[in-house]
Amino acid sequence: MYTLLLVDDDTEVLEINAKYFRKNGYKVGTAPNAQTGLSMIYSLQPNCIILDVMMPGMNGFDACREFRKIVDVPILFLSGRSQENDKVNGLMLGADDYIVKPYSLRELSVRILVNIRRYQSLITTSNQIIYPPLRIDLTQHKAFYQEEEMLLSNREFELLYLLAKSPNQTITFQVIGEAMWGRYSDEDRRAIMVNASRLRKKLETYAGLENLIETVWSKGYKLIYNSK
Repeated sequence: MYTLLLVDDDTEVLEINAKYFRKNGYKVGTAPNAQTGLSMIYSLQPNCIILDVMMPGMNGFDACREFRKIVDVPILFLSGRSQENDKVNGLMLGADDYIVKPYSLRELSVRILVNIRRYQSLITTSNQIIYPPLRIDLTQHKAFYQEEEMLLSNREFELLYLLAKSPNQTITFQVIGEAMWGRYSDEDRRAIMVNASRLRKKLETYAGLENLIETVWSKGYKLIYNSK
């Protein structure tokens, strides 16, 4: 049984969503604001957080930043704000998906399940990928530079892992999108580019990893590795 934490100041939406997911076999915790949601983290131990953006006090974007400090689970935004800048901002803060209202509960359920399963498939794999001085540990869901942990978000780690599995090969936007979200559309390209940009900026702070990821114009990305 997976556990969900729903955070929304709209009590009617909370009740409807909670009822739907409980009926479908989930354990559900609800919070009417971000502060309450944060206080429930340790006792509830959710597998996924569904977070409204527009809330009084601490909004969803600020809440996401705080959640990311203490948990490493999928975070999905629900929002009536459909502007590209809002979506990009949410993804850059470490969210795993951004869903615009109105939405169908069936689609939301599928996106939640895809994110939970993808995350769990990564953390239960015992293999490592090693390109000195880089080491990707799938058991810990972490990447290391000369045994120093690299602070990567879930999406950044997943992208790095996906590229590292096939070094020196172009991984297309479609393949990346399907691996990260379970589906791909042209709108997802922007989100992929945002995550790739964030990952590259972090890699640039480590000697020898400055040019690890190469952009393949209009197609996707590749991880450049020379064993010599």
